[in-house]
Amino acid sequence: MTRHMQDKEMVNDVLSSVKSSLSTYSTIISETANPQLRQTLQQIRNSDEQFQYQLFQMAEQKGFYTPAAQASSAEVQQVKSQVSSS
Repeated sequence: MTRHMQDKEMVNDVLSSVKSSLSTYSTIISETANPQLRQTLQQIRNSDEQFQYQLFQMAEQKGFYTPAAQASSAEVQQVKSQVSSS
């Protein structure tokens, strides 16, 4: 296995783990009544979100990740109208 492939797999594993953690933080935060604990968890979540985005940018630059094509203006408008009519 090439070094490039090993790096790609490690980055994808970390991205997957952080994504899972972010989902868990959302659940825990919504169920936390203690204001100090809630604020601490929100700070940790925010830090993890920044880390995830930086890692995503690096992965994209190295060609480890290719995002989906951007939606057209018409597609964005269609989704906006569907969401606002709900």
